[in-house]
Amino acid sequence: MLIEDLRSKTKLAFITVVTTMAGCAVICLGVFAAATKLLSERNKQIYVLQGSTPMLAERTDLEVNLEVECRNHIEMFHQYFFTLAPDEEYIRWTLAKAMYLCDESGMQQKNTLEEKGFYSKLQSATAYFFIHTDSIKIDMEKMTFTYYGTQRIERPSSILTRSLVTAGVLKSSKRTHNNPHGLLITQWRTVSNKDLEYRSKAGL
Repeated sequence: MLIEDLRSKTKLAFITVVTTMAGCAVICLGVFAAATKLLSERNKQIYVLQGSTPMLAERTDLEVNLEVECRNHIEMFHQYFFTLAPDEEYIRWTLAKAMYLCDESGMQQKNTLEEKGFYSKLQSATAYFFIHTDSIKIDMEKMTFTYYGTQRIERPSSILTRSLVTAGVLKSSKRTHNNPHGLLITQWRTVSNKDLEYRSKAGL
């Protein structure tokens, strides 16, 4: 009888120890998971100084930030390349800015337009070119993009509206003052450039 009682107490003590150890393990795992999550969230937080006051800011995920930079880079390039005025110095300046954001595929299109006398005709016709970005589609896995825009070509006697579609591939590059996103547009080409509307200023 004494032996059976001793066995029961030993068994109960063993179960108690095992249960306690299992409970401690669960608690430790829970604390570790919570601490890891808290640390991860804290690492995403940064403080910026506004004057002398520290302000809490949230650090965006790298992938989200990269897509934003890609869109801005593409839009910036098209603004430089397609926003033109009948001023030789301005045309030279804005095209030079565009060339920092693109490889030789952009230079080839620029040279082709020059050979056709496009920029000279623009100046003699006193034409102003404006570009509006409608949308930009990007495949972040392949780093390919398609740009959709609307061109407005304003001459002294008329206004012409055209649709513009271009495509290309983005590659990483070194960040510089002239290329703040550290990206380079390659294999750039014009997919479509069609007239949408022509209006005579005489009728406006």
